[in-house]
Amino acid sequence: MSKKILIIAGDFVEDYELMVPFQCLKMLGHEVDVICPDKKAGETVKTAIHDFEGDQTYTEKPGHNFALNATFDEIDEKTYDALFIPGGRAPEYIRLNQRVLDIVKHFDETNKPIGSVCHGIQVLVAAGIVKNRTCSSYPACSPDVNLNGGTWVDVGFEGAHVDGNLVSAAAWPAHPELLAKFNELL
Repeated sequence: MSKKILIIAGDFVEDYELMVPFQCLKMLGHEVDVICPDKKAGETVKTAIHDFEGDQTYTEKPGHNFALNATFDEIDEKTYDALFIPGGRAPEYIRLNQRVLDIVKHFDETNKPIGSVCHGIQVLVAAGIVKNRTCSSYPACSPDVNLNGGTWVDVGFEGAHVDGNLVSAAAWPAHPELLAKFNELL
């Protein structure tokens, strides 16, 4: 059965963490809308490609321009069945938008599926929904989870973790498991 999924992104969202879930979820027959604060359908967000090349952390390179297909100010989160938050640089600033946090809280309060990958957890932390939850993220975000009453779990870079309606993973190499578990929650 087809579901309606909302993805919240922003400039310098991680390329694979937006593009792959968007395309895979659509391939499965779901309707997927991607929004960005202060932007309208047809406008774009710039993406960044993060790669693991043996350095202490990931490297960052320019990605693509991703065309948004919905307008942030016009969506009604009550009409969606699930929420997905990709990582990259975008979460560090979209979490400052109160409307973004209200949307996240709605999905949590109504027990609708929420997917988060990499730094996407920063948005969930800012919304206050990781308390008493076990979740994964990019390891550099683990203090954010733990200091806000959650428990960070290391599932490696190819695993995903489910806690109730929340499925989370460390980075894009986990997409096969993350998206399979997210789809099961749907």
